[in-house]
Amino acid sequence: MTVLVTGAAGFIGSHVSEALIARGERVVGFDVVNAYYDPKLKQARLDRLARHGEAFRLVKAPLEEDGAFARALAESGADRVVHLAAQAGVRHSIEHPGDYIRSNLIGHFNVVEACRRHGAIRHLVYASSSSVYGGNTKLPFSVDDKVDSPVSLYAATKAADELISHSYSHLYGLPQTGLRFFTVYGPWGRPDMSAYIFTRAVLEGRPIQVFNNGDMKRDFTYVDDIVAGIIAALDRPPAGAGARHRRYNLGNHRSEPLMRFIGEIERATNRKAVIEFLPMQPGDVKETYADIEASRRDLGFEPKTPIDEGIPRFVDWFRKYHGV
Repeated sequence: MTVLVTGAAGFIGSHVSEALIARGERVVGFDVVNAYYDPKLKQARLDRLARHGEAFRLVKAPLEEDGAFARALAESGADRVVHLAAQAGVRHSIEHPGDYIRSNLIGHFNVVEACRRHGAIRHLVYASSSSVYGGNTKLPFSVDDKVDSPVSLYAATKAADELISHSYSHLYGLPQTGLRFFTVYGPWGRPDMSAYIFTRAVLEGRPIQVFNNGDMKRDFTYVDDIVAGIIAALDRPPAGAGARHRRYNLGNHRSEPLMRFIGEIERATNRKAVIEFLPMQPGDVKETYADIEASRRDLGFEPKTPIDEGIPRFVDWFRKYHGV
């Protein structure tokens, strides 16, 4: 059987593709391999996937290009889609808003419309984000909470994607599951995320910028746990009457102080961080914390990796990849 994975050159997409191949699936990856961050890292992920031979094939094209995804889907023979491609990053959305409209809104529409027209897609699983909770103050964040107060354009596009998916399920019966990821980290991670930024700075002896004077908490989630949740969701398409559309949180169900996260990096690198404390950044939130009861009940999702295990694994990968 074949699964089409968008964002296959990305952090989570490459891990999902590896896991699907490992269980005997054929994967068709769809990715433009842009320069939002170092394309060499994306290519290195693709090189790992290419070792699987005929089990993996890449279609290199932009998701927002009219007809590109529809053609790839028609030619792939896929009966399921994992849609992970997106323009990520809260801070980047402040300076480059157009990137988010094109990739996250037009791109998401192109995926759901192509799946609807294809007519043989058993399940579309797509990435949402904990950012949709925006200005919510009730913790932990529940999938039943309102998400109508986004504090960044990135969050707004992800919330809009969920609404688009719901309408397509309601109108056309397209089975879809949206997964709200909480601060994913791990080997092959993105250079614009905290684990990568902090580890690089600590190893190079440079200061790290810590916002809100360090008074921040995040539900840091190890990539293997996220992948397990994605595949569990993929194997369980929503059924029944009405809109066949569900949303779940995938998080570690632990809200960790940012300073503890930095402390684990210090221990793993055996270096002391030089910290520059700064005010809160526009578009940022003070704390995230995932309520995963629905994910446990319906998907059997159970995160297994605390940061004192996950951070040393990331640092070990970082040292090997960069030859540090």
